[in-house]
Amino acid sequence: MLSFYLLTLPGSAVPVLNWFNKIQGDKLVHIAIFAIMVILLLFPVQRLSGSPIHFKTILFIALAALAYGVVMEFVQENYIPNRSFDVFDMIADGIGCFLGIGCWKYLSAKRTSTS
Repeated sequence: MLSFYLLTLPGSAVPVLNWFNKIQGDKLVHIAIFAIMVILLLFPVQRLSGSPIHFKTILFIALAALAYGVVMEFVQENYIPNRSFDVFDMIADGIGCFLGIGCWKYLSAKRTSTS
């Protein structure tokens, strides 16, 4: 829900920070949003399955999150005032998805080793 809210904010509601724009900070936000989304999707799936998650399931979740990011770019272009379609946002979304897998694997292994 938070990602949907952030991705559908009108452009006029997004604060303009010159230093943030210079470093392409919005891409860092996309990476963070999608990494967190994948992590938050993988933990419940792991808990519900009761066993290690198959690679295909992990990949499916990451690709579904990425597909959501792509769809949201089209939504921004066509339905959100002062927002635009940006291929680099989609690339950042993909980086975030796969970074989320790596973080989840790390956190999951850490939880297993402490249990």
